Amino acid sequence: MTLIGWRKDLMQIHEILDRFELLYPNNSVIMDLRRAFIDKDLHSIFRIVTSDNKEDLRKLVNEENYQSLWRLLEMYCDTRLVVSLKHFYDENIPIAEDCLSRGQIQSKLWLVKELNKLDVNLGTIFLCAGWYGTLATLLFESNSTIKKILSFDIDESCVKIAENFNAPWHQKDWKFKAITDDIMNVDYNEHHWQFWSKTNNRLSHPITDKPDTIINTSCEHLEDFNEWYGKIPKGKLLILQTNNYFDLPEHINCSKNLIDFAGQTPMTTVLYQGELYLDKYSRYMRIGVK
Repeated sequence: MTLIGWRKDLMQIHEILDRFELLYPNNSVIMDLRRAFIDKDLHSIFRIVTSDNKEDLRKLVNEENYQSLWRLLEMYCDTRLVVSLKHFYDENIPIAEDCLSRGQIQSKLWLVKELNKLDVNLGTIFLCAGWYGTLATLLFESNSTIKKILSFDIDESCVKIAENFNAPWHQKDWKFKAITDDIMNVDYNEHHWQFWSKTNNRLSHPITDKPDTIINTSCEHLEDFNEWYGKIPKGKLLILQTNNYFDLPEHINCSKNLIDFAGQTPMTTVLYQGELYLDKYSRYMRIGVK
């Protein structure tokens, strides 16, 4: 897994602008920022320049100044993603490069878009292999009805990053919480969990949560997928993604096509299923009730 060390192996400004244009395709200012930076397009500059932003715009275009980039994005994008990325940059906190890849972003946006169309109450979500929790951020910032999200990942380094990306909801009665655990060990009827409190230097009191919705967008990574799927009780709302990108060694449970994926994930009610064509592979998604 390639890490972005913000001071050493910096993600380029044009890549960041490209990702935010993907995330917010209806935001014409982001499009103009990208054109102003990459193409030095005067029309784009004139459309967005104001007395409040002209100095940051100059520094961005002429000096490739990252601090100006963050200030401009904060000015025009109402999202926690900017705040967190700026924090990781300022503190030189390395994050995995793939979390901001075009494929990752397009796949998450697709999920959020289809969920918004369905207009379902997601209740308490168990986000399996939730990684940095950026999907949770997009869900919270969408029109989805959510009670809380618990994000499970076996990698303990994900907790601080995920809780930073979701700080507003983490701080609000733990509407978001990242938990270090193997998703094979999670009880999908009701899960009992604790965490180590650095403030009190001890384990927290036991907490119990019952999921209404279970999300797993990393089905291709699960070696014992059938065993994991068997742990999910009937009646739970499922949102699942996989792909046919067999070339990566860590992709040990890819699907050849949507029919193959459907055979692996039987549901009593299918609310949506479809295919997203990406540059190197196709991603498959199924939403329904087990």
